[in-house]
Amino acid sequence: MDQFPIPAPPHDGSSRLLGPGSAFDWFRQGWAIFTVNPAVWIAMMVIVIVIYVGLAVIPVIGYLAAYLLTPLLAAGMLLVCRKAAIGESLEISDLFAGFKRDTGALMTLGVFYMLAMLLLFVLVFLFLGGGIAGGLVLANPLGAGIALGGIAVGGLVWLLLSLLIVMAVWFAPALVVFNHMPPAAALKASFHACLKNLVSFLVYALLTMVLCFFAALPLGLGFLVLGPVLAGSVYASYRDTFITA
Repeated sequence: MDQFPIPAPPHDGSSRLLGPGSAFDWFRQGWAIFTVNPAVWIAMMVIVIVIYVGLAVIPVIGYLAAYLLTPLLAAGMLLVCRKAAIGESLEISDLFAGFKRDTGALMTLGVFYMLAMLLLFVLVFLFLGGGIAGGLVLANPLGAGIALGGIAVGGLVWLLLSLLIVMAVWFAPALVVFNHMPPAAALKASFHACLKNLVSFLVYALLTMVLCFFAALPLGLGFLVLGPVLAGSVYASYRDTFITA
């Protein structure tokens, strides 16, 4: 006999097509999530900043470790967002929930993110190094043009490929912890969802850059608020893109 209730089928990664105006609503929901308990959110943001600043001090290894830990910390913040959304009390320790559940899958996402960014760095370095070396060899105006061309191509490659990597990673932690998708399937679903809603996410990116500018003005203290709001907006965009698909 079938077991009742019949469990829901696994999430297949299908996503909705959203309008560009959705980005504004994501930020409104992010702000609402932050206002549930600002003190806990700010405390968690301080911890996150300390972690990343501490890693930045360590040459090379710290740089790679930051990418490795990002899905784990992102999952913790997303789980905090869900608790805030359903009215549960928040605790600072919730930030590390990703180290207690779905840890293996989240670590796999971290390894992918780390290796992808490392390969991107090597690729861009080769473009830059080749262009600059060619320019130095010629030692004339043509050589200067080659060097500048190498720098321009390297910057363009960095911009395009880093965008593709971020698209794959953006929703992946949420799909792992909320929908229990395997890492590879989560990365694929995240990439397709971002590609489908590219205009909406470009609007979101522009709004984020504007908010980051203003957050940086008061000695960077604005990021203690903007960080949680961004986390809430990512949670809202995930629900908007996948939950009601």
